[in-house]
Formats: sequence, structure tokens, C-alpha cells
Amino acid sequence: MNTKSTKVIYWTGVALTSLWFGASGIFELTKNPIVWEITLQLGYPAYFIYVLGVAKLTGIAVLLTPDNFLRLKEWVFAGIFFDIIFAFSSKLSVIGFPATVDAIIAFIMVSITYAMFRKLYPATYLKVASVS
Repeated sequence: MNTKSTKVIYWTGVALTSLWFGASGIFELTKNPIVWEITLQLGYPAYFIYVLGVAKLTGIAVLLTPDNFLRLKEWVFAGIFFDIIFAFSSKLSVIGFPATVDAIIAFIMVSITYAMFRKLYPATYLKVASVS
């Protein structure tokens, strides 16, 4: 796969991830009844829903920056994966398997996006200079 197609897949994934988690963050902050009902049904406290909303929107802002904050983008991807894994686990144990379809789709989408991120930006930026 060449660099151009890797970039297209990566930025398409970033756009879709931003739409998905951006909408979710906005719904959490604006107290959308459907989102709040499900999240409270899963046993999460109300204050946590606001924290999730802020974290999602902040993470999306970082993901949408072109080539800046690469290390921070790693943290954003980690946070998104944690969110997806916790959503999957919570829904599976409280509501049942059919409710986990969105988490499975999100996991696949973000996994592909992250794989393209790693291909575009090898871990060289994570290496710390050795002190002599």
C-alpha cells in the first residue's frame, strides 16, 4: 500500500471517528435522553457522562490536528479504545450481546485508523534521546 492510499484511509477513519465520537460527546454534554438513559442503565453515574463528553470532544480536537501532537494522538487512540472496550463490556453484561454491535463496529473502524496512523508515523517520535 502506498503512502497516498494510507493517508486517505487514515484521514477517512479520523473523519468517521470524529463524527462518531463527536456526536456521542455532544449528546452526552447536551443530556440527550437516549444516550443518558442507556448510560445510566449501564450503571454509570451522571457526572461521569459529562466527563466522557468533554474527553471525547477534546480527543477529537487532537485527532483533527494535521501532524502535530503525535504523542498526544497515541493517548487519544488509547482513550478511544478504552471507551469502546468499556462500552462493549458494560452493554454485554447489562443489556446483552445485540446491544454491542455499535462497539464492535467502532472497534474495527478505530483499529484500521490506528493501523494507518502507525504506518504513517512510525514510533520514531516516541524514542527519547539518550543522555550521556
